[in-house]
Amino acid sequence: MIGPLGLTAVAVSRPLFEGIGPLGRVIFYALAVLSTAVFGWGTWCKVRKYRMGRPAGRWPMIRAALGSRLRSIGRGTSVARANRASGAAHFFMFWGFVAALMATVILTVDTDVVRNVSGLIAGHQDSFFHGTFFIVYTFVVDTMGFAFLVSVAYMAVRRGILRPHQLDYSRAGTPAGSYSRKPMVEGDWLFLGLLGSILITAYLLTGLRILGQHMPWFTVFSPFGRGVAEIFSGLGMTPAEAVSAHGVIWWVHAALALGFVAYIPYSKAMHMLIDIVNLVATDRSATLRLPPAATDHAGYQKLSDFTWKELLDLDACTKCGRCHDVCPARTCGMPLSPRELILDLRQWANASVGGIALLDQERRKEPTGPLAKGNGARLAGDMIAADALWSCTTCMHCVEICPVGIEHVPTIVQLRRSLVDEGTMDLALQKVLQNLATQGNSFGRSARMRARWTRELGFEIPDARKQAVKYLWFVGDFASYDERLVDISKALATILHNAGVDFGLLYDSEHNAGNDVRRVGEEGLFEMLALHNIEALSEAHFDEIFTTDPHTLNALRNEYPGLGASYPVRHYTELLAQLLESGEIAVRPLGYRVTYHDPCYLARYNGVLDAPRRILRALGCELVEMPRNRLDTFCCGAGGGRIWMDDGGPGERPSENRVSEAVRLDVTHFVVACPKDVAMFSDAVKTTRADDRLLVRDITLLIEEALLKPSESGRLEVTV
Repeated sequence: MIGPLGLTAVAVSRPLFEGIGPLGRVIFYALAVLSTAVFGWGTWCKVRKYRMGRPAGRWPMIRAALGSRLRSIGRGTSVARANRASGAAHFFMFWGFVAALMATVILTVDTDVVRNVSGLIAGHQDSFFHGTFFIVYTFVVDTMGFAFLVSVAYMAVRRGILRPHQLDYSRAGTPAGSYSRKPMVEGDWLFLGLLGSILITAYLLTGLRILGQHMPWFTVFSPFGRGVAEIFSGLGMTPAEAVSAHGVIWWVHAALALGFVAYIPYSKAMHMLIDIVNLVATDRSATLRLPPAATDHAGYQKLSDFTWKELLDLDACTKCGRCHDVCPARTCGMPLSPRELILDLRQWANASVGGIALLDQERRKEPTGPLAKGNGARLAGDMIAADALWSCTTCMHCVEICPVGIEHVPTIVQLRRSLVDEGTMDLALQKVLQNLATQGNSFGRSARMRARWTRELGFEIPDARKQAVKYLWFVGDFASYDERLVDISKALATILHNAGVDFGLLYDSEHNAGNDVRRVGEEGLFEMLALHNIEALSEAHFDEIFTTDPHTLNALRNEYPGLGASYPVRHYTELLAQLLESGEIAVRPLGYRVTYHDPCYLARYNGVLDAPRRILRALGCELVEMPRNRLDTFCCGAGGGRIWMDDGGPGERPSENRVSEAVRLDVTHFVVACPKDVAMFSDAVKTTRADDRLLVRDITLLIEEALLKPSESGRLEVTV
């Protein structure tokens, strides 16, 4: 064949099994079969474990969203969200792996299918692995492989030199010296080392082959492999020496590649396959709307209690530490890390089914925690420490930030249900649950006292059970009973009344919505509260619900539909923003320099991000965003029933951590839009001695302060 320079060149292709010989090919295929069998067995063991789990109800969602989710996975969206550099590296690792896999498939089809079948049918072997196809193939594989190698090198530098704190596997709350996670670290390095070695030997092979073929013209389309050949040539290696070395490196590369295939199901490498499935099957709404009890006993006690998706979650974890980094419990020194929870459950699950995990489990001097066996060891309480489970605020940040679709919160709640069933809980929490069961509110006050704050108003709020209204205001416990908050409720009522808003209350028929009760793990009490409220709402006359409490918003919007009750419901800031922008509420500019805290249940759970900010713009305030804002907001520490428990720990409270963050912004007002936030942060500014520099204010009070008095003429134009 004549090349572009008129020089005689070999065919535009490359020989397969060059210099290996017939015996070598037999040995290679035997090893390939063995490697595939080991891989298949390990994969089947994983699948068998998942099949032991309950149905997860994900298939309709998977079928509906498969295409869009695969596109998102291909773009690496979830990995890049919190760390662009790691996201870019994983993007090229993913597509480099796909390219290598497709290259192997193409070679297998050409060598073992097309050539053999054509030989049987036509009497001579045909091949498509030449010419233009071969040139495109080599260019894609060569460039994608190099991007893959650079990405692996970056991940090694990140892990070995940069060492971000997320990759520190030290436990939260477990004494040093009682365990070792050195095998996990070794497993991470083995994974990167194998990938790097396979890629490096692949380029050595390519370079040696090109040099051994005397640098044919078309090898310029393998730029990095050709570069290796040029280096070897520059070092004085002859083509004959290259051919000899090629045979040795070929076997090294083959052994590494086949060994890696066999190694995948028993190691961290399995996440390359599992994570794709897990991302396709993930359902964010499973945290917004917790699953009901689905076993013949309370909570999770054995492997078969988990759904197949929850078991898949355990193997999907890559130990990246993003959930560990953002968890408010872990940040404030409490004995919970979402990553540790998943890793502990993974070790327990593997031990339960006799699974093999190479270098992916910790060592302990004594068989305690997730390594405990027999002797009646409980899953919740022994395998997973009770105080770790009770530390969770259910803020959902772990779920939101996980790049592989793990759903931590539903699993934590299922484990809490076991603790509640056996009475293993904080005494203060136990008292609150009793109050909720007997009085319908967490304060243990009479239902007749719920609307006592309305008596001091200069007008009467309609009873929606007796009079049709446009809006039903579901006030919530804290805004009804807490003496620190009733003034805010009165202010909101007055603002709405003066704006001509048609709204009413349920009065003593309103009970706690049950959102935090369900996340505590008291499923029966949640259903009792919810059914009571559903019955009360069915007797009321309204078009739409608004609520003061984001936790109540989540229950009404996401939990109650599962009980057959769906309503149009929104947060009070959404209503107030609408009224300000329409001019129904007239205000003057305040000119304050403020920051705003996004409540977890308003922002992450229900996506209400802009309404409070629109209000602050309408009030003429300069908004300085918190470093952790919107979907990345930091929890106040009240969620998941934590407001009813002692939120003290060895470190600062989540609310104190948040106040310290606000103080550094040099603002005068710390604006909130949740009754629980008012309570939590009002205490925190005192304990951090910031009350002389920072004023915690519900956004309602800012509107009240900015209202135009009747003597003030005109209305302000509101910029949206």
